[in-house]
Amino acid sequence: MMKKTLLLSTLILNSILLSGCVVSTASTVSTAVSVVNERRTTGEMIDDKTIGLRLLAWATEDAKLKDAHVNFMSFDRIVLATGEAPSNDLRSYIIKQIQVVDPKIKKVINEIVVGPNSGYLSRMKDGAITAQVEVLFHDQEVFHPTHVKVMTENQVVYLMGEITKREADKAAKTAAKAKGVKKVVKLFDYLKTRPAAEIERDKQREIDAQKAAELKKQQAELDAKKAELKRQLRALGANTEGTPF
Repeated sequence: MMKKTLLLSTLILNSILLSGCVVSTASTVSTAVSVVNERRTTGEMIDDKTIGLRLLAWATEDAKLKDAHVNFMSFDRIVLATGEAPSNDLRSYIIKQIQVVDPKIKKVINEIVVGPNSGYLSRMKDGAITAQVEVLFHDQEVFHPTHVKVMTENQVVYLMGEITKREADKAAKTAAKAKGVKKVVKLFDYLKTRPAAEIERDKQREIDAQKAAELKKQQAELDAKKAELKRQLRALGANTEGTPF
């Protein structure tokens, strides 16, 4: 048993180090993200990934859920549950069981509705919306894409993460641009300011970029001087060949 636990922990850690992404049962675009951009600790990332895997296994194996459609997303041990359940009793059962699946779960946000399960086409639309949002997140400079996790259910986009209000507003505004979005729900843990280490890292990147640009400019000027010198030498050589002695 101990060997299996150790193996699971190793696989989860390796997966995090390779991708830097949170496991979610929602359909998402696979994005290679450096762990250095994460605001969570490695332990927090492992917890979220483990929670996601356990919820997925439970939802697949529990016979009571065969008539329900549920999705989960975990961030900082807070679980968002979405989807449909045929009755209030089953809806309540799902929420209670989530806490049992992993004792590390701090809170469950219940967005499961009572009603018939969504169809295949609706789920395809949700997946397409999530993909659009994740792509749009890469086309802005206010926050790093890895800071905001995305899940779409019935064309409603749910956003989770640990970010500032400015970043949250930008994330919501960006997500709303995706085609087919009915509503954007912000479920953020708000920071008063960006982490100091992150700000310092960005400043260093800016300094490095300026240095690289200056070196590139100097190299271009040097190349231009070399080209001009070669031109003058060629001209001088041509004049020398045409001079009678």
